[in-house]
Amino acid sequence: MKKTLVLAEKPSVGRDIARVLECKNEKNGYIEGSKYIVTWALGHLITLADPENYDQKYKVWNIEELPILPKHLKTVVIKKTSKQFNTVKSQINRDDVGEIVIATDAGREGELVARWILQKSNTDKPLKRLWISSSTDKAIKDGFKNLKEASKYENLYNSAIARAEADWIVGINATRALTTKFNAQLSCGRVQTPTLAMIHKREEEIRNFTPREYYTLDVKAKISNETIKFTWQDKKNLTSTFSKDKIDSISNKIKNKDLEIIEVNKVDKKKYSPSLYDLTELQRDANKIYGFSAKETLSIMQKLYEHHKVLTYPRTDSRYLTSDIVDTLKDRIKAVNVSDYSKVCNKLLKSNIKANKSFVDDSKVSDHHAIIPTEERVFIGNLSEKERKIFDLVVKRFLSVLCPPFEYTETKVKGNVEGEIFIAKGNKINSLGWKETYKDLDDEENYESMPNISKNSTLKIDDVKVKVGKTNPPPYLNEGTLLTSMEKNNLGTVATRADIIEKLFNSFLIEQKGKDIVITSKGKQLLDLVPTELKTPELTSSWEKKLQDISTGKLNKNIFIKEMKEYSKDIVKDIKKSDSKFKHDNLTKNKCPECGKYMLEVKGKRGKMLVCEDRECNTRKIVSQITNSRCPICHKKLELRGEGEAKTFICSCGHREKLSVYNKRKQEDKNKASKKDINKYLKSQSKDVENFNNPFAEALAKLKK
Repeated sequence: MKKTLVLAEKPSVGRDIARVLECKNEKNGYIEGSKYIVTWALGHLITLADPENYDQKYKVWNIEELPILPKHLKTVVIKKTSKQFNTVKSQINRDDVGEIVIATDAGREGELVARWILQKSNTDKPLKRLWISSSTDKAIKDGFKNLKEASKYENLYNSAIARAEADWIVGINATRALTTKFNAQLSCGRVQTPTLAMIHKREEEIRNFTPREYYTLDVKAKISNETIKFTWQDKKNLTSTFSKDKIDSISNKIKNKDLEIIEVNKVDKKKYSPSLYDLTELQRDANKIYGFSAKETLSIMQKLYEHHKVLTYPRTDSRYLTSDIVDTLKDRIKAVNVSDYSKVCNKLLKSNIKANKSFVDDSKVSDHHAIIPTEERVFIGNLSEKERKIFDLVVKRFLSVLCPPFEYTETKVKGNVEGEIFIAKGNKINSLGWKETYKDLDDEENYESMPNISKNSTLKIDDVKVKVGKTNPPPYLNEGTLLTSMEKNNLGTVATRADIIEKLFNSFLIEQKGKDIVITSKGKQLLDLVPTELKTPELTSSWEKKLQDISTGKLNKNIFIKEMKEYSKDIVKDIKKSDSKFKHDNLTKNKCPECGKYMLEVKGKRGKMLVCEDRECNTRKIVSQITNSRCPICHKKLELRGEGEAKTFICSCGHREKLSVYNKRKQEDKNKASKKDINKYLKSQSKDVENFNNPFAEALAKLKK
């Protein structure tokens, strides 16, 4: 009887699948059982070949040799991981292997990882597809009971090839043209360049913004010993005006007058929970609340999915569940019924959970449903601090959509003073509903109650106050708001946006000031040098739409690739005839120790460094580095500067400490109980405590009484 080969994307996933399939004979790069052989990639094992693989003349970057447009793009084995590829290939081509199951990540990139390996291995064996949204034992078992025909995902594979080849064709030609024309390390791409242009556009809006003064008018009146604030409102329901004369005239007119109540409206209102998380929304919140980068959030999510198995597949663009998930909701609630979540979980477990269109909609799920907890029991103590924070965001959002709405009564009071309208608003909470999950939630609504006021009653005005404010420019983009802009303009996908932002940082085209993202001089100059079309999100958005059409079979990938080749010809032509110049304005007096040319000072995410101006030399030297070591005075992260024995920690609060002194102090602290030791102890304790955070906790408590 022939065996089935299972190809996973990573060793950790492969080992989990092997354990579930009862494969116990571990070899070098694969695990074998009586029915299955499980092997794995290490991410991509195959990539598109460099230009010199087509012709050795391309080894030297020469603008006259551009554009480089091979008829068919070749793939090559990545040297660094060639040993694992050879292991996978030998398993694929074993005589006793009759069928192959693709078990790489269930998405566009995962499909490409597997298909390129299979193509390079020259196999024509029957293919099946494992398509699951969580990596729990139950999900893997269910997935193998319901394997799909791999042919169903042929269009997804074509879309993945089209994306990879388009990036190569545009990226290689545009980057080589810019770099050779302007003798500087300049890179651009079909997604990263319009993203950079959006950052620059926001900075221009801020720079060109002229603030204007505006005026508001508040009056205070008393009823039953309570003071109520009323705000002036014009006929268009606006509560401010740019006219100082107008506001002063109204202020003078109403002084020492009474306010007559002309309207009292009470309305019962409901506010429903925000939708479940997709990856982009989770990255936004993690950046806003915790300052995590998009890349960092994805990395944490991947660990919670693969290693801890407590959250579902992260790379999803849907905020809805499919109807087949509804029957598993109670099991997922039981899995997170620990610590702070117990009160809400126990309430939900006693209730009849009803699915509705606000979070269950098959038509709004393509590859994967929203990110939610799995049925795997969680032990909070096993999670790191950052993992706990991301897990907490997802669990609270999951529980909140299952809870009743937040209910309150809104009271609106309208008053009249000398023909001018003033309004006051108050809210009375009737039921917390889903907000019980978010006890520390910042809410922009004010939920202070309003005292009883009757229509036609008259109130004495105690105070009249004119307030002056200034209009604000739009804020700088941060990683959270940049993700929003990229999503709105259809730039990249949930799986690629974090990498695009990271690439802009690593290319020194953007840098961070606090949480704000600002464009560098290099970034600004690059935008002046690239063709106008490549900077517009509309063009890239239309390409993303075409990639989506390829994945659904509406467009042939060869038509798209042909368009990319024609576009690359135009880009190279425009760059060749450009009269613009590139100037390094960050050139230092430091000479490169390798080639003797001057070095550039650049600022990365982790600190400052010197980079050789010669792109072929590319020597790098760290000047200062933001470390994870904390200042003993203010506990902020310390910056490490200098070399050798002169290395010194410096803090923005003024604290300075030589590295040797710091190390000595740390050595002395080793004898004390460290934070890590304390956390380790608390984790072991929390495991015992969590065993009682279950639906029977209340019953046990009553028995003890």
